[in-house]
Amino acid sequence: MSEQNIPAAELPQDENSIIAERRAKLAAIRAQGVAFPNDFRPQHKAAALQEQYGAHTREELEAMNVEVAIAGRMMLKREAGKKAAFATLQDASGLKADGRIQLYITSDKTGEVEMEAFRHYDLGDILGIVGVLFKTKTDELTVKVTTLRLLTKSLRPLPDKFHGLSNQETKYRQRYVDLIMSEDTRRTFKARTAAMNSIRSFMNSHDFMEVETPMLHVIPGGAAAKPFITHHNALDMEMYLRIAPELYLKRLVVGGFDRVFEVNRNFRNEGVSPRHNPEFTMMEFYAAYVDYKWLMDFTEEVIRKAAVDAHGTAVLTYQGRELDLSKPFQRLTIVGAINKYAPGYSDEQLHDAEFIKAELKKFGVKPFATAGLGALQLALFEETAEAQLWEPTYIIDYPVEVSPLARASDTVAGITERFELFMTGREIANGFSELNDAEDQAARFQAQVAAKDAGDEEAMFYDADYIRALEYGLPPTGGCGIGIDRLMMLITDSPNIRDVILFPHLRRED
Repeated sequence: MSEQNIPAAELPQDENSIIAERRAKLAAIRAQGVAFPNDFRPQHKAAALQEQYGAHTREELEAMNVEVAIAGRMMLKREAGKKAAFATLQDASGLKADGRIQLYITSDKTGEVEMEAFRHYDLGDILGIVGVLFKTKTDELTVKVTTLRLLTKSLRPLPDKFHGLSNQETKYRQRYVDLIMSEDTRRTFKARTAAMNSIRSFMNSHDFMEVETPMLHVIPGGAAAKPFITHHNALDMEMYLRIAPELYLKRLVVGGFDRVFEVNRNFRNEGVSPRHNPEFTMMEFYAAYVDYKWLMDFTEEVIRKAAVDAHGTAVLTYQGRELDLSKPFQRLTIVGAINKYAPGYSDEQLHDAEFIKAELKKFGVKPFATAGLGALQLALFEETAEAQLWEPTYIIDYPVEVSPLARASDTVAGITERFELFMTGREIANGFSELNDAEDQAARFQAQVAAKDAGDEEAMFYDADYIRALEYGLPPTGGCGIGIDRLMMLITDSPNIRDVILFPHLRRED
């Protein structure tokens, strides 16, 4: 009985022995000639073959005599007597289809030598196949193999096919194995690609130009976050991995590019959690001559279109609960959200700084001594209402003191034309009418420097070159950043941000 036919519970557990056995097989292959050939060119994909020929009858396929050339990884193997065997080949095809097709190997059609070689192949080996399509008695589309070649010898055994990778950390650490074994994982990342293609197409269709700005910054800016620090040897200077591309993108608007966007990585030296990865993907976009109200409408369209293109519908299910992106997104102020989702506070209490400080103490939150009423209200919102914002909701009109890059309202003192978008209790996007008053921006930067000196590690630095750029004139502009990884969690129904990042950060394996 071959290893492929032994019940999973009885398979040898010593992985080193299995690897040694496979290395011996590889050594024998090397002795016969080229061990890793690169002259086989597949012409077909399993999913496309299933879609095109799966509905044909046995008689129709026989009359059509369809010859195919495919390549992929052997996932199942079953001997059918001494002169025949079945196998299942898996390739990378299909978003919704599995990308698998059955093989039928026989001594008479495939050849005695090839049949004998096949008996020594292992699950995980990558094969090149030429053959003719037919259907078995159970109506399974199958390739009757005429040419069989071993393209890559797999040296490590795959996990048990019924259980896959059972350890979640191993799935993240060895994503390549997770992708081999899990159709759900493959589907998640194909859906992510479909959503990203949708976003780029949508931006292009609205006259936005995609750009790339520096990853290494002399001064970290564009967000309130703790940066990663590195050193440039040739220039002998400290540099920072960017926390946001915002200030560079707005420099481009100053330069005359009215609509720009960038999809790329940001880096923030913060904790790792189901919602946070220190390296993550953002899409930031900026448009001249628009305000934050236009941005909210546009952001809503971007997200809705991405969901539809990835799933065919804007009504999603996230962790067993409906999430409807088809309806207009709700809009609430910070105080309005507290009143709706944490009722019981009076208007007087929500405008009493000392009362809010006492409430925050109950949640174990100690605000900075410099925090004003607006920052305190925001902190109370984060503790009482934020987690309850399941349906898409814009929280609008953020206080000036926590919005150093946003344009202040012309009608209401102390607030800015800023919003944050929340879904399923987490922030998805942040945008605002941009502050284009160079003198006001310089004063805001000075206030951030004071906050940093007072102990706020996430406060911004003073960026003199950005102030110089504003002095040349930034037209009225609106800008928004969308957290792509968190959005993809919703679109793919993934509970952990690591589920939508191909290679998330983990502690060192040793």
